[in-house]
Amino acid sequence: MIKMRTEQEMFDTVINTAKEDERILAVMLNGSRSDPHAVKDVYQDYDIVYFVTDVKPFWNNTKWLEEKFGKIAVMQTPETMGLIPPDNDGKFVFLTIFEDGNRIDLTITSKPYVDNGEPAVVLFDKTGVLAQVNPRDDFWFIEPPTEKFFHDCCNEFWWCLNNVAKGIARDELPYVMNMFNCVVREMLDKMTEWYIGMNYDFRVSAGKSGKYFKKYLPGELYKMYAATYSDSDYENIWKAVFKACELFRRIALEIAQRFGYGYNAAEDENMMNYMTIIKKGMFENGI
Repeated sequence: MIKMRTEQEMFDTVINTAKEDERILAVMLNGSRSDPHAVKDVYQDYDIVYFVTDVKPFWNNTKWLEEKFGKIAVMQTPETMGLIPPDNDGKFVFLTIFEDGNRIDLTITSKPYVDNGEPAVVLFDKTGVLAQVNPRDDFWFIEPPTEKFFHDCCNEFWWCLNNVAKGIARDELPYVMNMFNCVVREMLDKMTEWYIGMNYDFRVSAGKSGKYFKKYLPGELYKMYAATYSDSDYENIWKAVFKACELFRRIALEIAQRFGYGYNAAEDENMMNYMTIIKKGMFENGI
């Protein structure tokens, strides 16, 4: 077993480092540990922001980081990467997993704090630079769909399934998986979020990438959602696709009824027919 530093030990390290360094003016915690509605567990990151007089002494200074926070196991520094072009906003970010398993996402910035209502906790403030922090309790809550957004989501879901079907017919597995699990699933997840929000008076968050779906969906619907994932066998992919259609239709109709929105049943039916014909190989070659 590897003994991780406790939350209190981590916060003590973060705060004491700031207190002892005159270049650090204030410390803010954001992310899930600052959100009272987030599920708490040992795997949560420590999202820390140091507001400093000058970023330059900290820029890619991994020696300073290890001296203050411990031995680094794995790290990413987005500002030094070519794969992920930096945004050139003047901050430097250390994304770090330490040898004891704790992870800190540490942002170093000299820019003034701009309050947007996001959950945040002031851990230490020498000069009052974080006096304006005023987090909103509902910042991450699911918002109800407008009628246009609802219709656009339905259209994107049904339309993009044609690419999944054609990809299967062409034996283009990477394309199929990308279209289904990224493009189409994004719309399925959005509709699922609205369904959860609707049933919890829009007072909950589904979490990043739907990580709380299991918590908030009825057991039957979560089982259906889980069945939308597949291995690389095309027959199983078809089953997952049709299960996704069944789930999407079911929850979209409930949302439409609740908000008084129309549901384009013809779009649904015609795409189902189109995919079924492709699956059966019934389109005559017109080349």
